[in-house]
Amino acid sequence: MFVNSDPRTTTVGEATDGLQAVELCEELKPDVVLMDIQMPKMNGIEATAEITKSQEESKVLALTVFTSEPHVVSILQAGASGFLVKDTTPEQLVQSIVDIHDGKAVLSAEISSQLISAVRSQPHGNAAQRLEEANQHLDVDVTERELSILQLLAKGMSNAEMAEALNLAEGTIKANFGRIMSKMEARDRVQVLIRATKLGVISLD
Repeated sequence: MFVNSDPRTTTVGEATDGLQAVELCEELKPDVVLMDIQMPKMNGIEATAEITKSQEESKVLALTVFTSEPHVVSILQAGASGFLVKDTTPEQLVQSIVDIHDGKAVLSAEISSQLISAVRSQPHGNAAQRLEEANQHLDVDVTERELSILQLLAKGMSNAEMAEALNLAEGTIKANFGRIMSKMEARDRVQVLIRATKLGVISLD
């Protein structure tokens, strides 16, 4: 009802479980998927991983009552582009859908910190796996300005807040993010945050 009441958004399908969500995404190819974590047959984390792996055009926005670190981190690492709790207002919900579609990350500073801490504390596989992952990004040349933007992203700042902090135009911030996502081979800002943390490009310091 909330989604369909806004002229910018339309509901194209509804699923009662995670497995059906994956199947519908293959059929309907929605721009944004609102995903619950706790569902029968296949939970939202598993469904998110399947959708983001097979449907490049579909972005996932988690909408759930679970706010503990394991749930937040797991669904974001599975490929979700944002995380909302179910007491979000209708206006915030619709705006978040639009923001996710536009390539923005819907994350608070607290959730960004949780994500970075969890990624940094996780084992990164054996030496061969770590070397392979690093080699994939050896040609990534992050400029000083891009590094500053990544550090502000880690603090949960919006484009407008970054522009003010760095004394730059908001359009310049957006352009830099486009280049960063291309260099990191990331589909959105959440995945940039995860990959940059794994590579040691950014930290919470």
